[in-house]
Amino acid sequence: MRPWRHGWIFAAAWLFYLNENLSTLLHHEGGWARDLGLAALAGFAAAYLGGVWVLRTDRLRGTANLGRVWLILLTQLALFGLQVPAAGFHALPCVTYIAATAAMALPVTQGGPFVVVLVVGTELLARLTPGWEDNGYGLAALLGGLASYGIRLAAERQRRLADTQQELAVLAVQNERNRIARDLHDILGHSLTVVTVKAELAQRLLDVDLEKARSELRDLEVLARDALADVRSTALGVRGISLAGEIAAAKEALAAADVEAALPGAADDVPSRVRELFAWTIREAVTNIVRHAHATRAEVVLDPGSVEILDDGVGPAAPSTDGQGLIGLRRRVEQLGGTLTVGARQDRPGFRVRVEVPS
Repeated sequence: MRPWRHGWIFAAAWLFYLNENLSTLLHHEGGWARDLGLAALAGFAAAYLGGVWVLRTDRLRGTANLGRVWLILLTQLALFGLQVPAAGFHALPCVTYIAATAAMALPVTQGGPFVVVLVVGTELLARLTPGWEDNGYGLAALLGGLASYGIRLAAERQRRLADTQQELAVLAVQNERNRIARDLHDILGHSLTVVTVKAELAQRLLDVDLEKARSELRDLEVLARDALADVRSTALGVRGISLAGEIAAAKEALAAADVEAALPGAADDVPSRVRELFAWTIREAVTNIVRHAHATRAEVVLDPGSVEILDDGVGPAAPSTDGQGLIGLRRRVEQLGGTLTVGARQDRPGFRVRVEVPS
């Protein structure tokens, strides 16, 4: 009810301009015309405030009832007419309130012509009726209608702005959920792949080299703890990955899968704006090598504008749409205006993943 309280005060303040009607009626000689005019004036003020309440309620509820609007306008016109016998042209200030109500509530295709008819009719009455004076009532009605329409436009724009802000907030939440889901997929896909490979290696070493098997199991514990920490930090939205860290992780993962690795020794020449993207690229490509490639050798070629991961395996069967990892990687590349190339190598058997980002 708070909006109604403020709207009531604002609307009631404008009733001050009906003092001309009231003063004229009070100074009119007694009789039925004076009594009817005073009652009609009170009814007009009540109809105006009631119309404001109805229109505001409809706006807050998001509903519109044109029949009710026209009923309010016709009631106001009738009450205006009942004041004329006693007040004469001094009743014309009511037209401004009627024009304001029409401009605020009717569709533009109906409200515009209605206000024009009111303005023209007011001017004609004031000029053509014997004894009546033109005190600018038509201009007041026109300005009242325009002002009300401006207030209406401002309110509608404010409402659309609020709706847009709400939609953006919902979209931001959805995008954040998608980001977390994508990052969790990438983190767990990589970590669990390495855990699986190391577990298989440890199982094979149990009957061959017990100490080496224990070392692999200790690595499994460390990997599991790191993966858990990554998941927690990602859920909190504070996770970031480093290019150097992913190169080191790739070395360990490839070694565990018995894949010979040729990796860059440093990443100092890579611009900071693309380091995270290149880190995700290396992570996803190495994860696919360990999972699918059946490779014996892998190579990471890194320079300031691109990163390329090559292997001599068979690669996934459908590289462009295989799982969410490459799809998520493609989104990250597109956000930086880069290009992602995934497919078979041209020079020899094998598979390659290449990301290029414009400088």
